[in-house]
Amino acid sequence: MSRAGGDAAAIQTDIAILSDLWDGLPAAEDIVRRAVSAVSDRRDVKIPPDAELSLALADDAMVQRLNREYRSKDKPTNVLSFPAPRGPLLGDVIVAYQTLVREAGEEALTPSDHLTHLTIHGLLHLLGYDHESEADAVAMEAMETSILADLGISDPHATGRMMPDGTHARP
Repeated sequence: MSRAGGDAAAIQTDIAILSDLWDGLPAAEDIVRRAVSAVSDRRDVKIPPDAELSLALADDAMVQRLNREYRSKDKPTNVLSFPAPRGPLLGDVIVAYQTLVREAGEEALTPSDHLTHLTIHGLLHLLGYDHESEADAVAMEAMETSILADLGISDPHATGRMMPDGTHARP
């Protein structure tokens, strides 16, 4: 479902590597850019003109601090999304390295595939998708699964796998 004629609304993406742990996944920036492009290429995802994304590759300690400060949850999580109030900046996505690697191992995923999923998940949140209701969760999971399939990555929600932030729509 790529946009015809190369008219995809590109998302200008700034990536900050905030932890040396990401040296363990040297292709991380390319993986993030590929995931963002896969979302941008979708006809069924509305991308604002001149959209910008800030994505930070962090560690568990930083993500735990942000999660505690902004969500009152004193634990690390795999991905956080902070929507911008307005303007071309969609917002910030922050990914925690240790949690990403641990979860990838637990679910027999490659860290690259899991980073792709977390990037897509975080970006979809900034584009207005959520999973607060069962219907919204099903729609968001379907979108993630479809985008990942376009990239040759299997359904991360199969067999009841969780959404990146711990909820799921399927039993």
